[in-house]
Amino acid sequence: MAFGQPSGPSATARQLQELLELLREAGHADFRDARGPMGFTQRQAAGKFTRDEAAALIERLQDGSPAEPAVRLSAAERAVQQLPTDVLAAELQRRGWIVAEP
Repeated sequence: MAFGQPSGPSATARQLQELLELLREAGHADFRDARGPMGFTQRQAAGKFTRDEAAALIERLQDGSPAEPAVRLSAAERAVQQLPTDVLAAELQRRGWIVAEP
């Protein structure tokens, strides 16, 4: 098998149509538009899926699972999220930022 080639039979036309409809319901125009948010490869963004890939994506979208892949945060990002708002605002002001409540 060549690099980047699918490892299985191609998705059926029915699967691709159903997947495209579900992606449109999720707010994407087409496969290419959904590439980043869905984590598609370049091959998938061109509408080329294996049957197993298409079935898994259809199931994920029908179950209401998030369309976007989970974002991995660095240790620093997790630490910042745990800071109390007033501490974070004070640190930003110390660094010269202008801080205002939403």
